[in-house]
Amino acid sequence: MLRARGRGARQQEPERVHRARLPLRRSLLGRLLAVSALVAACSVAATAWIAVQTTSGAIKQEQGQNLTADARIYDTLLEYAARNTTWDGVGATVRKLARESGRRVALTTQDRQPLADSATGETARALPPQASAVVDPLSVNTVLAARGADGQGTGADRIDPRAVGPFRLSAADSRALRRTADGKVACLNRAGIASDVVVGASGRPRVQIVGNDPERALGTRCDLAALDAPTRSERKALDALTELADACLKRQGREGVTLNNDLSWGDPAPVAVPGEPGALVPRPVPAPRDAPAEQAAPSVEMPELTGERDRAIASCVGTARSEQLSSYVASPALLFIGDEGGATLPGFDLSPANTARIAGAAALVLALTVGASVFAGARLVRPLHALTGAAQRMRDGEQPASVPVSGDDEVGRLAAAFNDMSAHRARLEEQRKAMVSDVAHELRTPLSNIRGWLEAAQDGLADPDPAFVSSLLEEAVLLQHIIDDLQDLAAADAGALRLHPEPVEVRELLGQVAAAHQARAENAGVTLAVTAPAPGPALSADQVRLRQAVGNLVSNAVRHTPEGGRVTLRAYVAERDASGPYAPGPNASEEGRGTAVAGGGTVVVEVTDTGSGIPADDLPHVFDRFWRAEKSRSRRTGGSGLGLAIVRKLVEAHGGTVEATSTEGKGSTFALRLPGAGGRPAPDGMTTAF
Repeated sequence: MLRARGRGARQQEPERVHRARLPLRRSLLGRLLAVSALVAACSVAATAWIAVQTTSGAIKQEQGQNLTADARIYDTLLEYAARNTTWDGVGATVRKLARESGRRVALTTQDRQPLADSATGETARALPPQASAVVDPLSVNTVLAARGADGQGTGADRIDPRAVGPFRLSAADSRALRRTADGKVACLNRAGIASDVVVGASGRPRVQIVGNDPERALGTRCDLAALDAPTRSERKALDALTELADACLKRQGREGVTLNNDLSWGDPAPVAVPGEPGALVPRPVPAPRDAPAEQAAPSVEMPELTGERDRAIASCVGTARSEQLSSYVASPALLFIGDEGGATLPGFDLSPANTARIAGAAALVLALTVGASVFAGARLVRPLHALTGAAQRMRDGEQPASVPVSGDDEVGRLAAAFNDMSAHRARLEEQRKAMVSDVAHELRTPLSNIRGWLEAAQDGLADPDPAFVSSLLEEAVLLQHIIDDLQDLAAADAGALRLHPEPVEVRELLGQVAAAHQARAENAGVTLAVTAPAPGPALSADQVRLRQAVGNLVSNAVRHTPEGGRVTLRAYVAERDASGPYAPGPNASEEGRGTAVAGGGTVVVEVTDTGSGIPADDLPHVFDRFWRAEKSRSRRTGGSGLGLAIVRKLVEAHGGTVEATSTEGKGSTFALRLPGAGGRPAPDGMTTAF
């Protein structure tokens, strides 16, 4: 049977080891690592996304602002070039633009000879190899021009509309046409049509109808055609432009062309006037963008030029205009725009290299997080593993061992509590073993005596006379007494000790106890006395149990008092100070320490003897079970060792405390402190019957 059990224990050992090693996915370390990695990954992803979005938005916004500022700079310099034949005097304009934009602005010729630069002296760094734009009014950058001049672009015409050259009116012609335009506006206002005078880049005024239907003026008597009549200078410039265009066409083997005032050619096509069915009026062809934009009527339309001749004419007219205007505008110049330090605005390029750097940084952060989590998790799990191993060893019946306490944190406090529990369990185990040994010893003595007398009678060595029967009865009574004491202790430990409280007069109870032990005291030559006031203090208690407790104390006192000694029973009411109830003395039972009593004061019952006393080292153990001052456990010097333990349990069941004081060689005093009448009831767990 023992070998089979040993094999079973060996078979269970691998299972315990297997259970002790949890898989990583189920362990605390694995879960902590997974949560930390998830949090780190989410944090890195969220931070990277927010950083990319914020940085991209900020860079795009800054790039947009700089592009708008660059377009304004370009448009301003383009206007300067369109209105001036040289770049002389452009320095003031460049410095003003630099102050307004906070950027560095520089102009050079096409061979990079400086014309103007907002950065001078030591602050002027070398210009970048690539220019920001080319300022040429005869070949406009359509991207920058579309952002300049309040968003008005140049369309397909690459000539700036502000480059008018010989088409610019003289001051006298401009004033005369302005008076005519003011008269037309007054006429239209009288007809209920709101209009304004707008002056173009050439100085020619035109009438602009307010509203989305400018053809309303055709039905009035206000003839606007007078404003379209060319002046002498305009006819001269138009003739020169026609000659240049004809020369271009002749080089291509084509016939010449006659240009209209708006630089169109051919006869105007009759079109229907909206709002007037059947009426046809000629609608002139719109001028190209090299003519002043303000002179082109918004309602003028022309069929799309699709023929090969028309395309050739349009190309030659554009070439002729550039040739005609080249002497009236400034030469092309290189424009450089950068920051004040001389560098250009860096862009945000999420290139493969940048992507790799971001991914590397994220991986580094994630690796550091995982490493820190592993380190912290290992430090957290290590003491838990030690606790688990120690608990399993205790379960397997091994000797309890303490675990190291790493600190004063939660895990450290758990380890300290486990060590306390382990030490307490070890003490309980020792007490249990000692109790089993003591119980066996206490029961063996009367049983051995009974067996010896019965075997002697069976063998005819002893006669069953009255003395024989009396001896057997005495041993049986002693055996019954030990069993009753063990039963009382078991009931008290289980919280099932039944009490029957009733009013008790302490002086009378002490007299009954003294009378019960008077004969034994006289036989031992000990004087037994009772000292209590009349009437004595009253309390509510189970009279039988209380008499049992006091009787145990008196029995011990008589047993340990030599002949001629004295045992005194005394009762009184203890005075309470302002701080509260009476506090138990230093030698009170451990379970009774700190027990508060409330209500009608504290009744103190003392049993004092003049015996041999108790050594100071033994005094803390007098209420332990089976403890006896005489280690040989002789029947002559002591009882079962359960009497004082029962006294402690009975007193605590009444809500009181018990303590012992002793002076070796002079005697001992045992004091029971019980709540007086009206005090608190028995503690929870004790059964009280009424």
